[in-house]
Amino acid sequence: MYFTILHWITLLILLIIFILLCIVALKQTNKKIIFSMLFANFLVISMLGIFSMFVLDKYTKVARLENITQKRILMTESFSISGQVRNIGKFTIGRCKLEVKLVNNPVSGGNLGGSNMFNPTSGLKELFGRKTNPKPNTVINEFVIAKNLKSGELRNFTVTMPYPPYFQNTYLNYKLYCH
Repeated sequence: MYFTILHWITLLILLIIFILLCIVALKQTNKKIIFSMLFANFLVISMLGIFSMFVLDKYTKVARLENITQKRILMTESFSISGQVRNIGKFTIGRCKLEVKLVNNPVSGGNLGGSNMFNPTSGLKELFGRKTNPKPNTVINEFVIAKNLKSGELRNFTVTMPYPPYFQNTYLNYKLYCH
């Protein structure tokens, strides 16, 4: 994770506020109040620091996916996504992850309807029985597609993941996370 100048300025401001609040707390005469004020000060400043780092990462480290192509490879029962990732922000990005989500969509497949979609069952079977459906309907994989991406830089990537053969009318969704 790269800290930008904005990260360092935010940390400096929070440190100054922490020191000022500690000085105010130490001027109290009651010992119980001093410790509770110092503890509350530490908690509040720590939470502000953590949240502000996440917010700054979200708005300073921005990337975009370009020229995405998707292929299903039947011979190996896999799915491939190729494309490019571009840093459109003004700061270096430490790492970009691509989350690929494949969802089997049986409702639009035409073979299910009405009573087949909802079958009430007993909870005892779930507690004491074996799992009857070992085939998941959602497959999620994460891939690191870029590291140390400079401002304005463009990188190619290709990711491959297994494609379950029983999926029909698949819904594909992918998201890019950079920090």
